[in-house]
Amino acid sequence: MIRLAKSLKTILWIGLIAGTLDITENIIFNAFRGISPWRIFQFIASGLIDGRSFQLEWTSVGLRVVIHYAIALTWTAIFYIASTRFNFVLLWRRPVPSGLLYGVLVYAIMNFVVLPLSAVPSRPSAATIAARVNAMLALMFCIGLPVALLVKRAREAER
Repeated sequence: MIRLAKSLKTILWIGLIAGTLDITENIIFNAFRGISPWRIFQFIASGLIDGRSFQLEWTSVGLRVVIHYAIALTWTAIFYIASTRFNFVLLWRRPVPSGLLYGVLVYAIMNFVVLPLSAVPSRPSAATIAARVNAMLALMFCIGLPVALLVKRAREAER
């Protein structure tokens, strides 16, 4: 029971760090495109509650923050569990390549499975090459790499 609590605590703090890095990058990138953080939060909340997110003001912003961190924590938990339960030594002994590859996997699943199944409105103009490259790099360097490096650190601290 103590080990489970310690694992959950580790997943929580790593997921919060990765989620914060990712949302910060998203806000900065979109600021250069003239898109406000408010609009970003509403757009992502629309994946769960469709176009109503644009009428719900602060509710949709709060929902987006919850959704964002839930997703970051889920990806963190998947990596952590894979590196501990299935003893994929590569995942935590070689954190840079495994983290970067994990970021690419997260990008592929989010963009080709999760988003098409969500209620996010279709926005072909938002799918520019720059936006797609940025999204992949963000998931590689803000989710994959930090998660892998921090899981390695946590695993070494356990020994």
